[in-house]
Amino acid sequence: MNLDQAQRNKVVEWIAQGLKLSDIQNRLISEFGLRVTYMEVRFLVDDLKLTPKDPEPVKPTESALTAPAGAAPAAAKATSPIAAPAAAKPGGVVVSVDQITRPGSVVSGKVTFSDGNIADWYLDQMGRLGLAPQKQGYRPPAADVQQFQTVLDAELSRIGM
Repeated sequence: MNLDQAQRNKVVEWIAQGLKLSDIQNRLISEFGLRVTYMEVRFLVDDLKLTPKDPEPVKPTESALTAPAGAAPAAAKATSPIAAPAAAKPGGVVVSVDQITRPGSVVSGKVTFSDGNIADWYLDQMGRLGLAPQKQGYRPPAADVQQFQTVLDAELSRIGM
């Protein structure tokens, strides 16, 4: 691909702004009328000895909410390599989302109920929500289950799920 110096400088500027390669490809098309493939953009960036900026990693989220009601079933005990979330605020439920999703799940995490008990939670490919309490036989209070579902829905919406 043959770019003049002004066009190369523009690509350097776009990389400095943190644009992704696909964004640069689109800008080359819209601003310069150059039809290029994604691979050609990769080679261009490499030829210019540039390194695209990595996006910020998604961090586990925690939130607390205090709204009682409802009930849901608990699943069998399971273990997870992810550390437990921060302790729950008195009367609240704390939900965290794992950075590395539990095998067989679309998304997973931990929940600390208002009584201090912790459970792993997961959402499978069929959209079924499961709880795996650390204390065998534990069933969270009905108000905590409703609060957990509300907080989880808010967290998943916040991260785009």
